[in-house]
Amino acid sequence: MSEASCRIDVWLWRARFAKSRSLAAAMVERGAVRLTHNGVQTRLDKASRSVHVGDGLVFALGGRVFDLRVLQMGERRGPPEEARALYSLMEPRPPTGE
Repeated sequence: MSEASCRIDVWLWRARFAKSRSLAAAMVERGAVRLTHNGVQTRLDKASRSVHVGDGLVFALGGRVFDLRVLQMGERRGPPEEARALYSLMEPRPPTGE
């Protein structure tokens, strides 16, 4: 049985973007995560904010920018293969011309 939503810090930890929930919470609280829900993008500021299936997330981590779509909530922090099933990476957008 899958949940309809999940705390953003828990989801980032389950999806293996953070080694601990406290590191995931710190990432969110410093404003490093943008959430797109129902077409509206917001910069998250609290680890207790919810993420839903179909939401978009954008954040920088380890010198890379991740733009992804949430596919599942997950039930635990599993192996990397299980974590990758929680999201799909969006195709990189070409840079806008000058």
